Amino acid sequence: MSARLARLLCCTVLAGIGALPLSLADAQPPADPASIITLQDENASLTTSRLSDRYYVNGLRLGYVSPTGELPDFVSSIGRTLWGEGQQRLSLDLSQSIFTPANTQIKPPDRHDRPYAGVLTANAALLQDTDSYRSVVGLQIGLVGPGAGAEEIQNGFHDLIGQGHTLGWNYQIHNEPVLELISQRIYRVPIAQFAGLETDTLPELEVGVGNLRVYALTGAVVRLGQGLASDYGTPRVRPGMTGTDAYTPTRPFAWYVFAGVDGQAVAHDITLDGNTFETSAHVSRQPWVGEAEGGVGLIYQGVRVTYTHVVQTQEFHGQHGGLHQFGSLALSVRF
Repeated sequence: MSARLARLLCCTVLAGIGALPLSLADAQPPADPASIITLQDENASLTTSRLSDRYYVNGLRLGYVSPTGELPDFVSSIGRTLWGEGQQRLSLDLSQSIFTPANTQIKPPDRHDRPYAGVLTANAALLQDTDSYRSVVGLQIGLVGPGAGAEEIQNGFHDLIGQGHTLGWNYQIHNEPVLELISQRIYRVPIAQFAGLETDTLPELEVGVGNLRVYALTGAVVRLGQGLASDYGTPRVRPGMTGTDAYTPTRPFAWYVFAGVDGQAVAHDITLDGNTFETSAHVSRQPWVGEAEGGVGLIYQGVRVTYTHVVQTQEFHGQHGGLHQFGSLALSVRF
């Protein structure tokens, strides 16, 4: 990690985690008594492009969001100390991410290509909302390596659909406990209304620090639709711009289309840099990664369905195939 990039990330972390509301009088939304369950999958097969399994192959996530106000007192006090007033929710999820090189039919794999890696994490976060921004602080704890079950999930699915096995999993990054502290702020800025439609923009700042990743992300999404105040954008598996799983419908049918871009300064990524305390497969990481995304969000009678198409620049030197693409599909239900 360069000294300049390290200083940038440290300053951004302090700014993100210590960010205070723009106005202590900023109105907060009404309480929401509903819980939310979300099932999400990210995969190159969810796009229109014909891409084989490579690089970021799959991200699978199951999430739960509590009703507002139903969280432990010590967690609530963290949000009150950091951000003052706002409606608070507890977000819990379990996620698995799978990474492979471009050529999965040779062993040993090309040592200049992305290492095989699986990441399994349990994630807990505090969400705190006003009418104009959402603040998030959270912790991911889990495992990278064979214990994450990536080989079993990928090759088991290939058995189901009649595809051959991926051959290089014996060379994956070794077992290592991982953690990451995350801080995020999303603003919701109305732009204009016309012909019964609304437009807004969602600027975002996010930072992550831990042996899993060290990164800073900033970007923005522009939306067009109806009922935009129902959420803060579509969810994503981190890292990536995410509106999180929490939403409160403002009308029986809310919808929007959107487009956005983000940039990430990446100082560490264990799936690219390899294990922390022992030698393992690794590549030369790109310190800057950009993404463009677009998609749609639909909320009907409390059920939300979102699709996000992501185009991503190279994450490491020597990455093949140009821009990487994947789709992100999420289904959320309130109860």
